[in-house]
Amino acid sequence: MAFKLTINGETREVEVEGDTPLLWVLRDSLGLVGTKFGCGAAQCGACTVHLDGTPVRACMTPVRRVGDKAVVTIEGVGKDPVGARVQEAWKAIDVPQCGYCQAGQIMSATALLTANPKPDDAAIDAAMNGNLCRCATYIRIKAAIRAASGQGV
Repeated sequence: MAFKLTINGETREVEVEGDTPLLWVLRDSLGLVGTKFGCGAAQCGACTVHLDGTPVRACMTPVRRVGDKAVVTIEGVGKDPVGARVQEAWKAIDVPQCGYCQAGQIMSATALLTANPKPDDAAIDAAMNGNLCRCATYIRIKAAIRAASGQGV
């Protein structure tokens, strides 16, 4: 089937089966490899992208469910002022270790700060709960979110 998708502000067309996970459409069909495959069961958050600003797990989202919703990936999140602040805070605080989960972490953090520009620690914990980091950089992730929100580290 042919699908017309809006990805990072651009219209893209792909020819895939409707049950193909969005993750594979992004990575294999469109070459956007910043979104990572983690667990394949929507448990780790490595594959997080935004659908109309809402964080979703691309590994479990069939492309047929995307419809007219705008998809934003780690390659496009920096075009958004909030996403750009999050990325700058990530670099300034030197958050990543292995880096594998960081794209998903940044996507979830950007969605949080878009919905709640000054989250407290409980709101940060709740929003980031589904994004796992095997290197356990959680303290730096929280510090970067605070910095991106202008609340200090």
